[in-house]
Amino acid sequence: MPRVVGFLVCALAFLASQLASAEIVEHSFHVKNLTIGRLCRQHVITAVNGSLPGPTIRVREGDTLVVHVFNQSPFNMTIHWHGIFQKLTPWADGPDMITQCPIGPGGSYTYKFNIIDQEGTLWWHAHVSMLRATVYGALIIRPRSGHSYPFPKPDKEIPILLGEWWNANVVDVLNQAFETGAPPNISDAFTINGLPGDLYPCSQNQTYKVEVEKGKTYLLRIINAALDNQLFFKIANHNFTVVAVDAVYTTPYPTDVVVIAPGQSVDALLCADQAVGSYFMAARPYISAGIPVPFDNTITRAVLAYNGATSATPVMPRMPATNDTSTAHKFYTSLTGLVGGPHWEPVPRQVDEHMFVTVGLSLSFCAKCPNSTMISANMNNESFVFPSSLSVLQAYFHNVSGIYTTDFPDTPAIKYDFTNASVNSNPSLLFAPRTTKSKVLKYNAVVEIVLQNTAIIGVENHPIHIHGFNFHILAQGFGNYDPRKYRKRFNLVNPQMRNTIAVPVGGWAVIRFRANNPGVWIIHCHLDSHASLGLATAFVVENGKTPDSILPPPPADLPQC
Repeated sequence: MPRVVGFLVCALAFLASQLASAEIVEHSFHVKNLTIGRLCRQHVITAVNGSLPGPTIRVREGDTLVVHVFNQSPFNMTIHWHGIFQKLTPWADGPDMITQCPIGPGGSYTYKFNIIDQEGTLWWHAHVSMLRATVYGALIIRPRSGHSYPFPKPDKEIPILLGEWWNANVVDVLNQAFETGAPPNISDAFTINGLPGDLYPCSQNQTYKVEVEKGKTYLLRIINAALDNQLFFKIANHNFTVVAVDAVYTTPYPTDVVVIAPGQSVDALLCADQAVGSYFMAARPYISAGIPVPFDNTITRAVLAYNGATSATPVMPRMPATNDTSTAHKFYTSLTGLVGGPHWEPVPRQVDEHMFVTVGLSLSFCAKCPNSTMISANMNNESFVFPSSLSVLQAYFHNVSGIYTTDFPDTPAIKYDFTNASVNSNPSLLFAPRTTKSKVLKYNAVVEIVLQNTAIIGVENHPIHIHGFNFHILAQGFGNYDPRKYRKRFNLVNPQMRNTIAVPVGGWAVIRFRANNPGVWIIHCHLDSHASLGLATAFVVENGKTPDSILPPPPADLPQC
């Protein structure tokens, strides 16, 4: 009996210490119009608290985050907390018409959720139309008090948010695409921490600058908040050591270039070990499309200046070519997970659900479009249509029919040579029906998905994001996936874990995760135009049998359609 009592005392003491280290972190987001000067003109954008990027949120693992969102903009609004698990709080996840109806102009909603088993760099952004072009910010999760990083503590941490800028209202840009059937217009500039840099017109004084001290180490928390472009990121004469991606620790990986897809984050240590001077940090797009398409072929840059530097002209890094797939693939495939590190999870070995999902472009019929067709996108030849009268999660919880169906296919209906451009001569493969199909998963089921790019319209590198989960990346490569050849390549020991994967251009990737989070979770392409055009579906994860695995009812203030 004394041993039992002693155990209980120790357990309660441990629980008390954990609770004592947790805090409630509260913010208010006022979303409204902001007039801002960029590229030789004044422009009205939608922004949070009058800044671009929006406020940086800093929490510790174990904290509770409460954000009051007041929508004073003329547009519908939701906020997604990109990469947060939302364990038993799916109502706070934020994707428009998946977990909630939007917050209408003049409305408000309070997002409240716990930060559980996560450390590192994530971010938040709007999840309606293309509004995340200007409605976004960093979400930084530090270890609990008394806990440390699994690498030497840096002298300073610096958020680096890479973005895109349009000289237009981004809502109008997307609406015009729907009206004409063409892809949305490309951006006019890239940005670093909201500033385009000196290579753009009228931007000499709009260049982000960070000062460093020789001999010190800095943790760069790099986020790709761009809508439609993967990016190469370099700093002249400096190397990085990658220590985390998507808020999951990695085996330290040395590199002189970071490649980052929309939605992804990279934590990289930078040692200020060069001669005292000024150096450009720069980002330019990685464009993988297999057909000639227009893209924003520009470079944004900022300045890394050593204290005491006197040189007037910073050194410029030599950037990879925009189509340098070999450099991108090397970076993406060289990362491995930090086995035994904080919150590391081993790969589940027994798979319950096998899925083979094609991802790519397609065509859809469009009565009002000039050619009666429009560019669309799809998964397994199903072009996802977001509901308009009720969110999928609300329909699921309240058992409302007619909002979505549960027959998303585990495999494509037609097997073909997925990455062979000859598929474009077969009209039956070009058109994808517009549906709202989802996939139902049992609670705690282990799901393995082969994501296969197709050559319909053109091959492309697609960043695929799953809400509510991290997943292990077991393997990735080019061409058509062949299980007889490639299963032996699976890394089941120390694969990287992410919430967003860049599926190789004209290639495939295999991911695996455990569906231990009841609710409705969208999986979609994080190229904003592609998701809007239908490259998405939803996982409906059923309840488990214990109190900590049962979906709670919606909050009283959940917005209504």
